[in-house]
Amino acid sequence: MSTTGLQDRIIKTPLDLVGLIMLADIDAVARRTAYTGGTLLLGDALVLCPGLHKQQDAPFLSKGEYPACAALTTGYVFRVENEATTLYLQRMSKSGHLTTMKVTSESDVAPLGRPLIAVYPLASGMTVGTLAFLCAYGDWWAAAVLSTLILARVANIVTIRRRRSSGWHGQSEPGVQGDLLVLLSQDRWVRLRGAVDDLKAVTSGQWLRDPTPLETVLTSTATLVVYLAAIFLVCATGAGKAYVLMLMIVSAGFVMTANANMKELRMSGKLLRVEGPPKAYGRRLDLANELILETGSRDWALRLGMVQAEKEEEGPVTM
Repeated sequence: MSTTGLQDRIIKTPLDLVGLIMLADIDAVARRTAYTGGTLLLGDALVLCPGLHKQQDAPFLSKGEYPACAALTTGYVFRVENEATTLYLQRMSKSGHLTTMKVTSESDVAPLGRPLIAVYPLASGMTVGTLAFLCAYGDWWAAAVLSTLILARVANIVTIRRRRSSGWHGQSEPGVQGDLLVLLSQDRWVRLRGAVDDLKAVTSGQWLRDPTPLETVLTSTATLVVYLAAIFLVCATGAGKAYVLMLMIVSAGFVMTANANMKELRMSGKLLRVEGPPKAYGRRLDLANELILETGSRDWALRLGMVQAEKEEEGPVTM
């Protein structure tokens, strides 16, 4: 294609700016990564929507919160270190309410939200269909742009899969059942129940390790490639731009719908989901007193700062 031909196509209609939609600061892809605990190479690589270059920001969606947590069985107090788990707890909890959740093996079937989550594969199908149409139509610029975006997705997915950590989660305690109380910001309270090893898998250790220099270069290059794709989309035909625009908008809708209807978190081979409706409390002290009566222990409440120490009690507030 001649230089004159390229110049004739530059910025003549509003569709010439369609490439900007790829750069929209939408966190749908990053949230999908956090809710599923990772990515699937083939399934996710074909899902193209705005903000796809922000996938590595998934650990930051919890806004840096590391909520205090107490073991109601032992009184031990620590923090939830897994950012994806914190994000899920933030999403499913409610101010002034106690939300009870269960941690089990990932092999357990979670029926909640399954029909609507099925919309997610439609985004992959739309990408394949759009790419096939553009090739048949002969719009090689638009087809090249979509192919470039797929390569950027592959680079980010490979990096996420490499960064996903299955390392330290504390000492194994097989057969022991645990019961945790998590204090989140905005007066949201969550109770986590399950095997101690399962609880450790979703609360302790590191979800995504820090990227290596090579991985940083790879994801940075992928980000630049997305920006270049947005620039070169101006060379596509009007129909090609329109199809890319529709693909981006509809795919974003599919991904956000799937995210909104995911009622469980899959993490480190474990499944975390809500059990029953949240229970409201007029005061946090009411919650503390009820759980103290149930567990027969005040140590955890004292260390969390939920109750005041009595004269015969010792031990500083640690949270």
